[in-house]
Formats: sequence, structure tokens, C-alpha cells
Amino acid sequence: MNTSATILPPSPERCVIVINQQLAAGHAANAAAVLALTLGQRHPSLVGAPLADADNREHPGLIPIGISVLVADSEQLTQLHQHLLNDDEMDGIIFPVGGQQTTDYAAFREAVSVVATDNLQLLGIALAGKKKVVRKLTGKLALLG
Repeated sequence: MNTSATILPPSPERCVIVINQQLAAGHAANAAAVLALTLGQRHPSLVGAPLADADNREHPGLIPIGISVLVADSEQLTQLHQHLLNDDEMDGIIFPVGGQQTTDYAAFREAVSVVATDNLQLLGIALAGKKKVVRKLTGKLALLG
């Protein structure tokens, strides 16, 4: 998986957020928001040109390629994470379960630091990359309902 110190792949053609299907609506919305915000920070090209309304007021741009929010079970999220770790053509962000167990970011970081990569329990994952690659991994997942 790419980190902020590595070179990111070219501007993504497709982005998806996959949320753990066991999350209640509020927790699912939170996880999707956290992942989307971080994805936008990592890929500034995902923020479109500003929007201007009929009164010439300018509004911040939105993602020009769309972003699907899908659901998966814990095992599917783990499998997606493994693909992400081994695919240099795709970028992604994980949201470990500890992210909704505290409001103290330092405590969250500490909790993640003592869990091996393969043992991280995920609330969600964001994937960004080539259409074909992302679609192959997520094409059978359902939309968040």
C-alpha cells in the first residue's frame, strides 16, 4: 500500500469506498466520510473545478468521476486490503475498527500500532485506481443501502 512518502499512481479513473456491512447507518456514514476526506487529500485531482451558480457565487468543486459506496463483510474487506497491499497500480486507505472506539487520535494510532497488518479489523476501505482493476475487485459488491 502506498504511503504519503511514496509516489502515488496517476490520477484515479475509479474510486470506491467499501464499508463493513455490519455498521449501523451513522457509523457507516462516518466511516465513508473519513475515507473520502483522506482520499481527496491524497489525490487532489479528485477535487473538481469550482462550481458557479446563477448568482455567480462560487462553490467548492466536487469529485468529477463519482464515488460508489459499497458494502462488504469483514472477510471481503480483509481480502480487499490484501489486494491493496500487493498492487502498485492502486492506492487506498483503510479505516481500522479503533477509529470509532475513541476520539483521541493519539490513542487510535497507539491501538493500531500494536496490531499486525493481517490482523487489522476494518470498518472500511477506499480504493482508487484504474477502472478495470477497481471494478474487478468490487464489481460484485452491493451498494450501501
